[in-house]
Amino acid sequence: MLATAAIFSVSSGLGYLLPALIGLESMGIPSPGETALVLAAVLASQGKLDIWLVIVIAAASAITGDNLGYLLGRHFGREVLTSRGPFHERRAKVIAIGDRYFEKHGAKTVFIGRWVALIRFATAWLAGINGMRYRTFLFWNALSGSLWALTYGLAGYYGGNALAHVLERVGIVAAGLLIALFVGAAVLVKLRERRARHHPEAVAETVTPEAAAQTVAGAGDPAGSPAERKR
Repeated sequence: MLATAAIFSVSSGLGYLLPALIGLESMGIPSPGETALVLAAVLASQGKLDIWLVIVIAAASAITGDNLGYLLGRHFGREVLTSRGPFHERRAKVIAIGDRYFEKHGAKTVFIGRWVALIRFATAWLAGINGMRYRTFLFWNALSGSLWALTYGLAGYYGGNALAHVLERVGIVAAGLLIALFVGAAVLVKLRERRARHHPEAVAETVTPEAAAQTVAGAGDPAGSPAERKR
């Protein structure tokens, strides 16, 4: 990546392609978006790029890529995961859990997910697949993408790679928090299913395999997705 940065630094115009790589990562295509932003910021500190233009391009790329990932997940990802075939019932259960999770924790997941390298590429897709309301997604995604680009851009500009590595460690802690939230949501669903088996009157409040199947039955029809019902 350093060699690539050296090539990009030859031309200031070409150097602005570095933060543009973030859009690919946000769409779910493996690419060193975070590293590219830091390198562009370092080049800016050397007077080869304009740091504010780097930050604007990075924020715009992150937000655009995430929105494309959300739309792809909403219109295609859910349909694929709910299609008939092997493990259909299990997949329906997982999506039902995801729907409940994003209903309660979607905003914080979208915001924090932008800061975690191993989660960033999948957050937008999962938000779309699990029917998170688009306006809510757009707000938290734009806020997070803008703050993330500003933070990492200035960190690279003033502190170089050393400060960026500190931020990366903070992101690992955030990843642990998101994983704990999702596991907690899954455990809660299991406990409610167990309670429903012992107390039939609680079935209406429980996510069962049948309820999960009904939840995802309209996956192929955008009007039947949770996101559309919330409009």
